Amino acid sequence: MNTRTVSSIITGKTYQYVDNGEPMRGGMKDVFFSPDKSYVVAFYRDLQDFNSRERLKKIVTQYFDSFFNKEGGSYYKNLYTWPTDVVEADKKVGIIVPCYSRNFFFKKGYANNDLLKGKEKEGKWFASAKFRVIQSKSKLDESELGNWLSYFQICVNIARGVKRLHAAGLAHSDLSYKNVLIDPISKTAAIIDIDGLVVPGLFPPDVIGTADFIAPEVLATKHLDKNDLNRKLPNRLTDLHALAVLIYMYLLYRHPLRGGNYFGAVESEEEEDLLMGSKALFIEHPTDASNRNFKREYGDNLTKFYPWTDLKKTPYTITGPYLKALFDQAFIKGLHNPIERPTADAWEHALIKTNDLKLQCSNPRCGQKWFIYNNTKDTHCPFCGTKYNQSIPVLDFFYQFKPSVWKPDNQRLVVYNNSTLHQWHSNRNVIRNEKLTDAQKARVGYFSYFNNKWFFVNEKLSSLKDLTEDRLIPVGSMVEITNGKRLLLLKEEGGRVAIVSLTNN
Repeated sequence: MNTRTVSSIITGKTYQYVDNGEPMRGGMKDVFFSPDKSYVVAFYRDLQDFNSRERLKKIVTQYFDSFFNKEGGSYYKNLYTWPTDVVEADKKVGIIVPCYSRNFFFKKGYANNDLLKGKEKEGKWFASAKFRVIQSKSKLDESELGNWLSYFQICVNIARGVKRLHAAGLAHSDLSYKNVLIDPISKTAAIIDIDGLVVPGLFPPDVIGTADFIAPEVLATKHLDKNDLNRKLPNRLTDLHALAVLIYMYLLYRHPLRGGNYFGAVESEEEEDLLMGSKALFIEHPTDASNRNFKREYGDNLTKFYPWTDLKKTPYTITGPYLKALFDQAFIKGLHNPIERPTADAWEHALIKTNDLKLQCSNPRCGQKWFIYNNTKDTHCPFCGTKYNQSIPVLDFFYQFKPSVWKPDNQRLVVYNNSTLHQWHSNRNVIRNEKLTDAQKARVGYFSYFNNKWFFVNEKLSSLKDLTEDRLIPVGSMVEITNGKRLLLLKEEGGRVAIVSLTNN
């Protein structure tokens, strides 16, 4: 083992790394482990000019401090794999990067062999039907996959990570399933390759992105010189395109643009640029069905990858109304008009609100385990087709606009046995984000189905009142949930009223 030492160009601090002559090779860097494998030293193969060095210095000092030494910093430290120092040896510049958490490496990998064991859990392994259907030789082991709700929380984490970058005036520039590691079991994500951050107006991007995630305007203008004002380079708005693609792929296991559009006799690279660039079209566009064929991706094996290749069985509307609206905004309005793309903050809130619409599939063999209530009389799991046979209480929330005037809050909670109510449901002033305290995360009550009746058990709501019967519901007691029931969840400022609809009777 040949251990080398390298010094920081910022503080003079020294770091050790193991050089056996065969480093791991990334796109632009050669990577060496520290002796204890707690960090890596990643050297850029190309010489870094003054601006590149200054960017790296800012990332590991100024931006590191603003991200991690402020409120909520501990949450973000687990979300990003952020470089911590800049070093130099033999005129080569490198960065010090903490090693990924163990949960971001496969324990098993494929269902039928261990070829992926120990490999990084790049998001690509979880974003395609090819790796999850039983008939596929590339199917991942069940112990690696999690369930459908796992990917909702993963998407929330990624959206928060992008939101925080954009709030700091930064853009990732190469957001993709290659630069996002995910673990469906712990429902966590890690955004990597932070050293490529774009500081608009100060540091230009190093790359245009990764195939499948490059925004259409970047592909459509890539032939122009970098100094041409009409050339579109990665920025905050191209991040938002990549974020929308990631979320769509993690929830539906297919690409939103990779359909069957045919552009005549053109070279494969030109065809790819048209499909994802100037001629990009949402595969589920409501009025243009020309891109709804999956044969380019799956050939004659479409049935092998059902239900994900059947847009009638698993349309994007199964993700619920909040996400459906954002997918429309991202892939119809905003596909070729970047300013229309939903923000990361909008995705975060839509994902969280959608989580409140979930129901558990009663089929123990269902691979997804959960689905989103579709607000119809025919409630069934879209993935396995199992009918949902229990009644479903739906709570629609209202807030006090002014004395005696209550308005709908565009938020609802779908109830299943043992589902919970939290402060962010009862009080609209409690925002469900990364800044929640442990006390705010605790449930305030839960729902129970007993003897064909629904009940809400009040655990912490001190002013809960049944408005229908004009009586208080003390902490430690319960109230029956019936159709039309009106509950005042909290009388203080921000308190909501919930009105119950009993559906699927």
